[in-house]
Amino acid sequence: MHLTRFTDNALRCLTYLALHPGQTETVGTIARRMALSEDHLVKVVQRLAHLGYVETMRGRGGGVRLIVEPKQINVGAVVRQTEENFRLVECFDEHTNTCPIAPSCGLAPALDEALKAFLEVLDRYTLEDFTRSPRRLVKLLIA
Repeated sequence: MHLTRFTDNALRCLTYLALHPGQTETVGTIARRMALSEDHLVKVVQRLAHLGYVETMRGRGGGVRLIVEPKQINVGAVVRQTEENFRLVECFDEHTNTCPIAPSCGLAPALDEALKAFLEVLDRYTLEDFTRSPRRLVKLLIA
């Protein structure tokens, strides 16, 4: 399983904001400290705002801040909401599938089971679980 850069950036952004509770941070600061593309992060933040995880403010003193408690942010849900698709192999998409053995192949059900297991593991974690050592993590972010 390979997560898109979009999902990775969303998780990094949420983690950064969880480490700075109640603070409004600029996208530029988050991008710089988390080694992300600022242009790409703008799109990620827009999506996170649409999903209700963050609030954005324009103008002087503006930026982004977390509006959901980290313990309420389920990692599996974030991954499901930010990934474009979960087609691990071509045959998962009936419109583009050209595999001649797809109708009776056993690989697709096994991969589907593995994907479900992957997401079930992520469902057991919240953002709070990833930020249990805030001092140690924040030290790594000092630029």
